[in-house]
Amino acid sequence: MIVQEVGWDSDCDSAISEAVEDVIGEELLDEDTDELCDVVLLWWRDEDGDLVDGLVDSIRPLAENGRIWLLTPGAGRSGTVAPGDINESAQLAGLVQTSAERLGQWQGSCLVQRGNTKK
Repeated sequence: MIVQEVGWDSDCDSAISEAVEDVIGEELLDEDTDELCDVVLLWWRDEDGDLVDGLVDSIRPLAENGRIWLLTPGAGRSGTVAPGDINESAQLAGLVQTSAERLGQWQGSCLVQRGNTKK
């Protein structure tokens, strides 16, 4: 499995990234990779700009059945993105949310391209 990490910064939870690396047995690819990816791990905060644009950019390296795990600060934290904004942005980018998980101080939303709603 090939996983690309986008938007990582000092406020991110490195334990999440390390856990993904442990599962896949490889290092995460950085934002500049040209490889097709099975998963894009996208760290996003409200102040990062237009979420639709961020999601569209994250679709480009995805393999046909790939998924985006959108990680946003949990409720009450600086940079929180409202669930309604995530849903609307995902739809505008041609994505569907299949699940949501609390990951420590971060909220994870699994997004797939329309027509590929298997978890």
